[in-house]
Amino acid sequence: MQIPIYHVDAFADKIFSGNPATVCILPEWLDEKLLQTIAIENQLPATAFLLKKGDSFETRWFSPEYEIDLCGHGSLASGFVIFTVLKYPGSEVDLQYRNGLLKVKKSNDLFTLDFPAKPLEKFSQPELLIEGLGATPIEMYQYKNERCLAIFDSEKSVTDLKPNMTVLKNLEHRGVIVSARGKNYDFVSRTFYPKKAACEDAVTGSSHCLLIPYWANKLNKSQLTGFQASPRGGEIICENLKDRYLCKGSFQYEKIH
Repeated sequence: MQIPIYHVDAFADKIFSGNPATVCILPEWLDEKLLQTIAIENQLPATAFLLKKGDSFETRWFSPEYEIDLCGHGSLASGFVIFTVLKYPGSEVDLQYRNGLLKVKKSNDLFTLDFPAKPLEKFSQPELLIEGLGATPIEMYQYKNERCLAIFDSEKSVTDLKPNMTVLKNLEHRGVIVSARGKNYDFVSRTFYPKKAACEDAVTGSSHCLLIPYWANKLNKSQLTGFQASPRGGEIICENLKDRYLCKGSFQYEKIH
């Protein structure tokens, strides 16, 4: 069986930027072990698998280590392939995943992911987090025990961080987001997954489910621009719709197979 595979850099306005993903178009669902093996072979932060079902697509995402519950950049990369390569008609497509539905919209050269809301709750700063980050945030929030959001006083504080992943691995949170007001953007951020082999994510769509409501409320704006200050880096255009959040980005891609 030959599977078309596309390499897509999401949130990228130039090559070697944004967050890379591979998108695989399947004729039928394959065994889970085989899907994981393909992701291991691809060795990118996410491999998105798509199966067309009527007018929508079923999707699953895998990192080289495990299946991903919700993958923002993998979903946007999938939307890019669906509209640009598969020539899907219209300007909106539904992606069905195991926990719900995502919508990807196309508008000129930008692609938009419609995310469900994730309510923030404030919580006390654990000493473990401060030790792991090597700095003390001015505010701290979380979404369940999935990921936490640490707010700092300046963009430089965020870009200068050199976190100790050995320490952060002991946190109950799977992901750690750090953010501050930006100089050229409304906000800047970085996202860390201490338990993953690639500990710092390039550009993280799902982290913006926490970043957008925080900064929209803080700045009293519904339209926002963000920059994820990872080594690759990437720009995200954001919109707060109260119970939904929109992330928009540009793409670079090539067909691998």
